[in-house]
Amino acid sequence: MSDTNFQLLAVGLYFAAMLGIGYYAYRKTSNLDDYMLAGRDLKPGVAAISAGASDMSGWLLMGLPGAIYLAGLVEGWIAIGLTIGAWLNWKFVAPRLRSYTEISNNSITVPSFLENRFKDSTRVLRIIAGVIILVFFTFYVSSGMVAGGKFFESTFSAPYFWGMVLVSGITLLYTLFGGFLGASLTDVAQGLLMLAALVAVPVVAVISMGGVGEVINNINLADAAANAADPSRELHRTSLLFGGTALGIISACAWGLGYFGQPHIIVRFMALRSPADAKAGRRIGIAWMVLTAVGAIATALIGVAWFHKYPETLEDPETVFLRMSQILFHPFVAGLVLAAVLAAIMSTIASQLIVCSSALVEDLYGIMGRKSSDRTNVILGRIGVLVVAIIAGILALDPSSSILKLVSFAWAGFGAAFGPVIILSLYWKKFTSWGALAAMVSGAIIVFIWGTNEALSKTLYEIVPGFVIATIFGVVVSLLTQKHHPVIEREFNEMKRHSAGGTFSA
Repeated sequence: MSDTNFQLLAVGLYFAAMLGIGYYAYRKTSNLDDYMLAGRDLKPGVAAISAGASDMSGWLLMGLPGAIYLAGLVEGWIAIGLTIGAWLNWKFVAPRLRSYTEISNNSITVPSFLENRFKDSTRVLRIIAGVIILVFFTFYVSSGMVAGGKFFESTFSAPYFWGMVLVSGITLLYTLFGGFLGASLTDVAQGLLMLAALVAVPVVAVISMGGVGEVINNINLADAAANAADPSRELHRTSLLFGGTALGIISACAWGLGYFGQPHIIVRFMALRSPADAKAGRRIGIAWMVLTAVGAIATALIGVAWFHKYPETLEDPETVFLRMSQILFHPFVAGLVLAAVLAAIMSTIASQLIVCSSALVEDLYGIMGRKSSDRTNVILGRIGVLVVAIIAGILALDPSSSILKLVSFAWAGFGAAFGPVIILSLYWKKFTSWGALAAMVSGAIIVFIWGTNEALSKTLYEIVPGFVIATIFGVVVSLLTQKHHPVIEREFNEMKRHSAGGTFSA
């Protein structure tokens, strides 16, 4: 059997396992609450690993290693910022959001929570939130599809288009039928596979090269050769600071701000069994995140050393993890490692499709006042998944799209539009619906304006001005429109008590 056939066999087994998990989840899904939130019965380990897997996507195994391979550790500030942001999110958002979404009319989506939190009878807040989710997630899902196409193109020399269709199609199948539970359970399997691969590749590579000292020496030699070839572009890839600017490092760390507003991540908090589970979830999730981020960074740096010592042209730096796994392992094992890349890509696409589906069915169709059966609602949810997948697929037809660029734009959009709103909703009783609306709209607009202006986006990551301006608008408008609302105050106080370990009021 040829190397390619061994790898295809491993990838095929992975696809079969994901479809099997999707079928299991399908048998457990009977109503819209099950389809969108798994009945609020996620264990902390499942929630934590699925949040991490759905968060990191192809960025972790392709985008981040590619950026570090090119520029060095200075690009690692993104991972540092993300880790800090994730810890803060689990610590300060998870327990309160889990409590508040149940107390406030058992909200199962972010837009419905905002409407119920503020008792907004106009429905404007929910509609705007749903539209923002659909717009930015379409870009986000598209980035995953691009990563899938690049994977098959670089690994098996398959046409980009058919690779994209295959990855998207398999993901679409288990998401269509398994819903949120299917996405979460496949995320766990995929997250563990990603962890194993990101530990195995750098460890085996270091041993193969003769130790850490040999790796560092070859990185320095590679930098020296690159600097001699192009004196205008000096490299010191083992430095966290060299080659970066103050604004550049701030921009990288600011990725951590995005966590507070990512619907596909914070929905895991809403699905926990109880607020108390957030503590265990935080420990498991951050441990997974640190190990995988370190593995991705190490793989990129070791790749620099490897391809200097054993010269080979790496046409696309974002494929450094893929190529290293093919070089280091038996073809079947390499196929399993390659499946980890697919796991990263597919876990994120699945989670985002579910959130998009909820935005279409629960937050846009549902507000029309039409009453449908559980079966009809689930069918509508599946149609929503299909519609978003088709639109994202059209956007992903361009193989030159940068995975990191697509992800960074969508991440900033959610972080600025929803991050300040979620935090203020959970920690400020006097936050108003008009303040939330002003924050959401201003954050999204600033990200669009800043992110589509090349000069501005190169200077400072668009999430920073978007987050700051959204927060200011939210606070100022709330101060101007606040008024006493006994139901909101009662629910807010009950949320604080319950998230701290109390029980629900009768």
